[in-house]
Parts: sequence; C-alpha cells; structure tokens
Amino acid sequence: MGTLDALAAFVLLMVLCSTSRVVRYYAKWTVFVVWSTLSACLPIPLMLLKPLDWRNALFPARSLRVLSRVFGVRMEVSGMENIVPDSGSVVLVNHQSLLDLHVLAELWVRMDRCAVISKREIFWLWPFGLAAWLWGTIFIDRLNPEKAQSTVNSTGERVRRQKTRLLLFPEGTRNEGPDLLPFKKGAFHVAIASQTNIQPVVVSRYHFLDYKQSRYDSGTVVIKILPAISTEGLNKDDLAELLDRTYRIMQEEYKRVSEEAVKRDNVNLKERELASK
Repeated sequence: MGTLDALAAFVLLMVLCSTSRVVRYYAKWTVFVVWSTLSACLPIPLMLLKPLDWRNALFPARSLRVLSRVFGVRMEVSGMENIVPDSGSVVLVNHQSLLDLHVLAELWVRMDRCAVISKREIFWLWPFGLAAWLWGTIFIDRLNPEKAQSTVNSTGERVRRQKTRLLLFPEGTRNEGPDLLPFKKGAFHVAIASQTNIQPVVVSRYHFLDYKQSRYDSGTVVIKILPAISTEGLNKDDLAELLDRTYRIMQEEYKRVSEEAVKRDNVNLKERELASK
C-alpha cells in the first residue's frame, strides 16, 4: 500500500468514525488494546534495570492518561486529602470494564508504592505478563486455594512492611449496573491481617459506554477518594461488619458520583450547543 492509499484509508476511517457509532466503538477499542499493550511492553528493557518496582508502571500509566484525553474521557479526581501519607493501605475500587485501566492509571500517579493482584494466567501472556511482574503485580493461583490463601497472607505482610498501597476490586467481577455487587472477603482479610487502613475509591458509572449498543462516546468519569477506614485492633470476627460498613459507604457514594458525572456532561453539552450558535 502506497502513501496515498494509506492516507486515503486513514481519512475514510476518520469519516466513518465521525458518522458511525459502531465503527467508532470498535475503532476505539482497537486503539485502546494496542495502545495499552505497547505502553506496557515497550519500556520492558528499562524495567529490567529495577525489577519489582512499582515505578515501572508510571510510564504506562501516564500514557493511558494521554489516551483518555484523546478519547474525550475526562477523569476528575477528588479527595486527595483523604490519602493517609507514609502508610500502606488496601485501596478498594469498584469494577466496571477494561476502562478501569484508565482509573488505575490516575491512581497510580497520585498514590506512591502501588501494587495490584492478578490471576496467575496473566503472567503467561508475554510480554505483557513480564511487564506486569516487573512493576510488582502479585499473582494468585485461583485453582489452588491453599496456595492462594498463602499468597494473600504474605501480601498482608508486604502491605504493612513495605507500606504498599494494594489496589483491589472488591466486587470480584465487572459490573455495569446501577448498584455495586456484593463484596468478596479477600480484600478485608488482607486489611485486617496487615492492620492497615482501607481506602475506598468510588468511580462513577460509565454512562457514555454501552456494550450492547456498541456505544463508546466521550464523557466524564468522577473518581472520589473517600476517607480511610481504620482496621486497627480488628480481627477476623470483625470482618463481616467491616465489609458491610465499607459496602454501604461506597454504594451511597457510587450513586452520588454517577449522578454528578451525568450532570456535568449535560452542562458541557449545553455549553457547546450555545457556543455553536
């Protein structure tokens, strides 16, 4: 394909993206996957100089922040004052879709010493799995409950000793509904075992994204970092109450920030309409 042919194909794609919701949907997801993969894998040679360092993920995180702006997805983060300084914590984030990578990117550059837990199978998806290992991802073998529990226990020690901020999705699976799914117990076991704070982070519903309708538009995502919840002095007998209390706090805030995101986009739309007249 010559230069003119490539240019014509690019122009045609741009026209289709601007006129077809379905084409725009698949084009955005394609760019998202390619961009994310390249951002994670290209810096591997530099990551090898300092393996298992959370800062190895800063380049991929900053790159994803650029992509969110390119796609017209505005990430508005508030509550930074609620982050407990110089302390490990279990950071709980509601889980919606692959776009959560944008949210993790925003948190990674704002919180130091971050880490995530992932299923073991991800490690074998090289070169991405290697990159994930190099920035300190903790891999769990879900098919081996005893080994998985041992990993969780050692993770609690890492959170306390290295003051790691462990980012987890307490729902355990993606959820696009108006209410949060019930929380799993794993994150709370880690928080109690390490006697470190739970840091709830609530992300507004992605109202501009609809898989069934093949819709991926621009829009606002409100990310609210809530006050930390102490686990000092708690034990496994307190787990159920801690889980319920955290869920209620995050559920209430989830509804509020989701409504706020829609309102902000409606205001932005009206302002653009007025400006175009």
